[in-house]
Amino acid sequence: MICHITTRAAWEAGQATGLFRSPEFDEFKFIHCSPCEQVLMVANAYFAGRTGLMLLVVDPARLTSPVRWEPPHWSGRLPGFTDGLLFPHVYGPINVDAVVRTAELVPNETGAFVMPIPA
Repeated sequence: MICHITTRAAWEAGQATGLFRSPEFDEFKFIHCSPCEQVLMVANAYFAGRTGLMLLVVDPARLTSPVRWEPPHWSGRLPGFTDGLLFPHVYGPINVDAVVRTAELVPNETGAFVMPIPA
């Protein structure tokens, strides 16, 4: 399984059409994802304190778009935990039937995230 963090509005738009595209898809031409075991590090590095977020758990075997495992893509300074790691990038929309679980990501009182209980 791989994970993607997005806004509730973007996920709802994807559900309405059957194909999810992240808000930054047009800029990067792929959807940034993470291995599930690294998603909290990603959430806390890039989304700390943000509300209105959803965690999508995606089964890569169900995707109609290709997945490539590549170094992280970021124009700014990368967090240290990314050194030497590869991340899954989905080169196309995520068909919503490939999303096997979702959960709301809610920061705690310090702005950090803890693992949510999937819906």
